[in-house]
Amino acid sequence: MMVEERFSLARERIQEISLGEMKGQISDAAVHIDGKDEITNQEFWEYFVDMARFIGMVCENYDFILADGLKKCPVSELKDRNYRLYEDILPENYDKSYANPSVSAARLGENYGQLLCFLYGELRSMIPFAYERRLEDMVIRMELFLEIYGSFCCEMEESKRPPKLETLKDIVYWYVSDYTKEATEKQLRETLLPEENFARDMIEGDLSDPRYLYYYGEYVTENELKTWEHLYFLPKETLCRMADTYTEGYRIGFEVTSKDISKKKTVNIRYCLGFEPMIKLAVENFERIGLKPTIYRASSNILQGRGMSRVGYYGAIPNRQYDFDHKDDQALVLDKRLVQVRMEAQRESYEKYKNEAAVFGGPALVEVFGEKPAELKEKPESLHLSKTQQKLMVEYMSAAGELQNQYIKGEERSFTIIAFPVPEIGKDYEEIFDEVIKINTLDYKLYQKMQQKIIDTLDKGKYVLVKGMKGNKTNIKVMLHTLEDREKQTNFENCVADVNIPVGEVFTSPALEGTEGVLHVSRVYLNEMEYKDITLVLKDGMVTDYTCSNFENEEQNRKYIKDNVLVHHDTLPLGEFAIGTNTTAFVAARKYGIEDKLPILIAEKTGPHFAVGDTCYSHAEDVAVYNPDGKEIIARDNTYSIRRKEKDPSAYFNCHTDITIPYDELGEVSVVTHDESVISIIEEGRFVLPGCEELNIPLDGRI
Repeated sequence: MMVEERFSLARERIQEISLGEMKGQISDAAVHIDGKDEITNQEFWEYFVDMARFIGMVCENYDFILADGLKKCPVSELKDRNYRLYEDILPENYDKSYANPSVSAARLGENYGQLLCFLYGELRSMIPFAYERRLEDMVIRMELFLEIYGSFCCEMEESKRPPKLETLKDIVYWYVSDYTKEATEKQLRETLLPEENFARDMIEGDLSDPRYLYYYGEYVTENELKTWEHLYFLPKETLCRMADTYTEGYRIGFEVTSKDISKKKTVNIRYCLGFEPMIKLAVENFERIGLKPTIYRASSNILQGRGMSRVGYYGAIPNRQYDFDHKDDQALVLDKRLVQVRMEAQRESYEKYKNEAAVFGGPALVEVFGEKPAELKEKPESLHLSKTQQKLMVEYMSAAGELQNQYIKGEERSFTIIAFPVPEIGKDYEEIFDEVIKINTLDYKLYQKMQQKIIDTLDKGKYVLVKGMKGNKTNIKVMLHTLEDREKQTNFENCVADVNIPVGEVFTSPALEGTEGVLHVSRVYLNEMEYKDITLVLKDGMVTDYTCSNFENEEQNRKYIKDNVLVHHDTLPLGEFAIGTNTTAFVAARKYGIEDKLPILIAEKTGPHFAVGDTCYSHAEDVAVYNPDGKEIIARDNTYSIRRKEKDPSAYFNCHTDITIPYDELGEVSVVTHDESVISIIEEGRFVLPGCEELNIPLDGRI
């Protein structure tokens, strides 16, 4: 049956449901489920009618798009349509929405509520498909809805009870199983093939009218509109400087790691809506160096691995609590067989596009920061991965990472990341934006020189001591690798404005054995999630204990860290130790009161930081890397990553999370040499190493 015919039939049936036909098929009798005294069939009926009306609204927008309504109607209508598509999950409405697992559980019972809440989340992914005119992706979700609805109708007509939960789970399970292969191939095509150009059409179109922001199907707020306005009316030379810093950082990333960029043909651009004026110039820059952009949307459905982190382009985030509530939706169906299905789908897709994968250069990210923080709540009604499923996810991530590296070789690819604030950061937005441009374009030659003095001192050491002050309980001993030839070798990379913009750090992969102590930060944001009094205990370079004070319940605190910092692993190694040198960024953050809003990208430059997970050289340890002084950085491995040589899957953890101690919580960073003499680099938040005095100028307010 043709997809258009399937769409027509499904739509007609769903329209009947939205008009209330189901009421005649499901009686209003009460049923006893989920430990509640009673839930009436009427409550299930109301859910299905609500979902049917939502689907109908998406389909009506699809008709509107096909009729070229986006370009014909007034902007007020575009804004109204956009709002109505996302209205239900906005914070002010979320406590009445079936997308909220607490609401679904209260109305439909915990177990049925979880499944039907998941279903609503999956139906919401129809929105971007409607705007991209991907009819089949809409149809399979409409058919999933109808199959679950039909199961309720049949069972309730016969037994006056809802269908068995396992019956409904089976429907979802086979939906995921049946369509994973197609979704996986589509996702890889969007990553590797420039002709998948839905977003590029927007970027290369008319950017003089912000109505184009509504053409994506992403949620649009004043944040995106004001971002567009600020960038569009910036002086051309300023906008060019932003784009040049971004694309040149990408090119230099290949250069400093001795990788041949001429072998690459594509680069993946990731950004947030509103930055198109800059991205348009970046596309032109990339094409001048022989790279065509691939630009794909962040995932929004279970088939593509929806989660908290948005990888790709995206608009405003309607409700972070909604994302948090649905981050583990795959727990509904995840098992060993589905992992095998996903892996096989990836193998087939990579093999099909192996030539395109070989010339893929890697991602170039434009991150944003400054959004209002969200107080996320862990809800017992949400779906959560079991311990067995967590282990499966760890194994899957490891296997998927290894597979990717076979086709997109780590030793041949690179990346770059740059970040800018959004208007939501506050009344000083324009001043902060200008300050960030300054931070992103600091004189890297000057920093390179001062950082080399720090590296020369660190290379005299056996280990480094890092201690906190003013309530910070950090006390860590970081072991360094042994240098066999100090004239030709170094432990630390001199990081300037290449892959990690802005300038400002020296970093290493520590030796794990002997690395021990406590890491503590009073408040830090990691991947847009707040951690209060985060504390990690290390022994022989491995996390042995952890906690925070986000919740009153200690079990919740530990779960929060295990899920989101350890990424479901029981432990992780210390993959990186670095000293941030960007005091200009630190002072700017203090000046405008935005310390809690800085992204990791900038925050990690504002003090020493520690990363748990893989090393900085993950999947590229065998590539020789040199500092500007010609010395080879030999600290690229640790006792885990070296296992790759035996094809041991435990070599990689496929995660890397940076935790920064700000200067004003930093009591000491010192080097202990092999003869046990101590050389101070930082004391009480100030650089005391000769030759680094200029790093204190911003701290003294002389900028």
